[in-house]
Amino acid sequence: MAREGSAMPDIPVVQFWFDPICPYSWIGSRWLLEVSSRRPLGIEWNVMSLYLLNADRRGGDEAYVDYLATMRGPARVAMTARAQHGSDALVGLYTAFGGRIFDRWRRPGPDECRVAMREAVAELGLPRQLADAYDSEVPDDAVRASHSDAMALVGDQCGNPVITIDGAACFGPVLNSIPRGADAVRIFDGTRLLTGWPGFAELKRTRVTVPVFA
Repeated sequence: MAREGSAMPDIPVVQFWFDPICPYSWIGSRWLLEVSSRRPLGIEWNVMSLYLLNADRRGGDEAYVDYLATMRGPARVAMTARAQHGSDALVGLYTAFGGRIFDRWRRPGPDECRVAMREAVAELGLPRQLADAYDSEVPDDAVRASHSDAMALVGDQCGNPVITIDGAACFGPVLNSIPRGADAVRIFDGTRLLTGWPGFAELKRTRVTVPVFA
């Protein structure tokens, strides 16, 4: 059912693609959860890969791409959780994992993230073997397929995260801190309006501070 005078459905349908190690995905996911605490949202959580996003862009920061190559484990575990236990289990795992590595701005290493993921799996009571996907190449094809689904929606010049609202897709929004309360809802409504207009292409400005996770 749509509101009178509006083509928008009463309950927005959202899909969100993220790499678990991306700070902007973390902020974006916390924003969506804030919105969902204040109005009904139907959210499906999906996995993409910062490594795949940057692997073919080595004309830029080679050291960063090399770092991302060592950080594929969290996306592997996330993808396995999504495939075996569904979207709700994925966001629960993401919350437990992200709460351990996004306590402050830094670039976590693979060993820290491996431990954090094992602790997150245990916290949620998920099968212990799930964490073994961290060092396995088995989930890589599924990660690549899910990542490709996101890129097909927005184009290969876009980044992480990717969101769809009522079927309209965009890269981002890239937020530097987590909107709270009424601000979170207003930003969601603005994002929904922009992404839903067929002529919308891009809105961007330079980031001048590090992400804030509080």
